[in-house]
Amino acid sequence: MRALLDLVLPARCAGCGDPAGPGCPGCLRALSGPARWTRPDPCPAGLPPVATVAAYGGPVRGLLIGYKEHGVSGLARPLGGALARSLLLARGPGAGAVVVVPVPSSGRQCRRRGADVVVEIAARAVRELRALGHRVQLVRALRHVRAVADSAGLGAHARVANVVGALAVRRGAGPLVAGRTVVLVDDLVTTGVSLAESARVLRAASATVLAAATIAATTRRAHAPGVAAAGLGSPAAQQRGWGLRC
Repeated sequence: MRALLDLVLPARCAGCGDPAGPGCPGCLRALSGPARWTRPDPCPAGLPPVATVAAYGGPVRGLLIGYKEHGVSGLARPLGGALARSLLLARGPGAGAVVVVPVPSSGRQCRRRGADVVVEIAARAVRELRALGHRVQLVRALRHVRAVADSAGLGAHARVANVVGALAVRRGAGPLVAGRTVVLVDDLVTTGVSLAESARVLRAASATVLAAATIAATTRRAHAPGVAAAGLGSPAAQQRGWGLRC
């Protein structure tokens, strides 16, 4: 269905509206940079180090919305490529086998969009990494156990209340994550509460949550001059607050 929409709708860039769609070279350039570490401020308890590629705004926001909400399937490749670079940073050099667990979309979101788009992008990123010889495995280990509200427009405290206790391990998925090294994935990190809650549930299932990977991060505060360049490249640096602030 998503691919069919691309055939019947005008191929305009989801980032800027240019006729050279679904993503023009200028807008796609915003997804082509290296992955770096980020963290929300304030940072929720239990949040693992988070790798990301781009700030959520401008063309990146348009590209993500185009794929997620408007079914522009032609954006799957560049978005999956960006997430793959983020995953590589999150798993670290020389890592062994890693289980990639997507943060699940709500049932309402899946019905509206026709798919769990985070799972789709994660699957593409994992295929790309496996083709390069990396030992990564996608496991849909998490599910919603109660309804959650749309987080858009919610404040920080409301976002926490919205997700706490909303997730559980899928039936049969426990043995696939117990004792395994896990990297969480999501398309976007804002407050970090969804990633923190996902990590809490997986740790309770005896998984080791190494880090999280996203495509974009909501920017809330700019870097101090010179700090970002010094701090990119390690979870320890991320924990000191260097990298893209979100």
